[in-house]
Amino acid sequence: MAKLVYALNRSLDGYVDHLEFKPSLALFRHFIEQVRDLTGMVYGRRMYDTMRYWDEDQADWGADEHAFAAAWRSRQKWVVSRSLKSAGPNATLVEDNIEAVIRGLKAQPGGEIDVAGPDLAGSLTNLGLIDEYRLYLHPIVLGRGKPFFSGPRPPLRLVSRSRHPGRD
Repeated sequence: MAKLVYALNRSLDGYVDHLEFKPSLALFRHFIEQVRDLTGMVYGRRMYDTMRYWDEDQADWGADEHAFAAAWRSRQKWVVSRSLKSAGPNATLVEDNIEAVIRGLKAQPGGEIDVAGPDLAGSLTNLGLIDEYRLYLHPIVLGRGKPFFSGPRPPLRLVSRSRHPGRD
């Protein structure tokens, strides 16, 4: 069975805001490898809109940005949205029967499927579908934003931890 993993950057006070977090070079390279190892990704509409940045090369990108974009583009994506009319390359729009679709993805052999977006992760948590939570904790207090957990925090048990070097 595939494993559904909710992994996202968060502040010390529990918020996510991608404009506030600039990963170190080491952490960014970790994310490149993470994406390369994924079977696919499940996105809510807002997070998918944010990640579409990686669909087209930018003139100011270096080798690491190109590597991340190539890895991201190559992965299958499922976009959960009732408002989108279509999804971009290598993406499937999921408008209805979200629970059945996700259960079907999890029933596939092996691999890891990333869940991105706190609201979507909250819905999937409520359905008991998230297998693992990965919190990339940044030493910053935002005091505002979207909470990492959109509802009550599920019971968590630390299974591992690692430290990535700070900002470069």
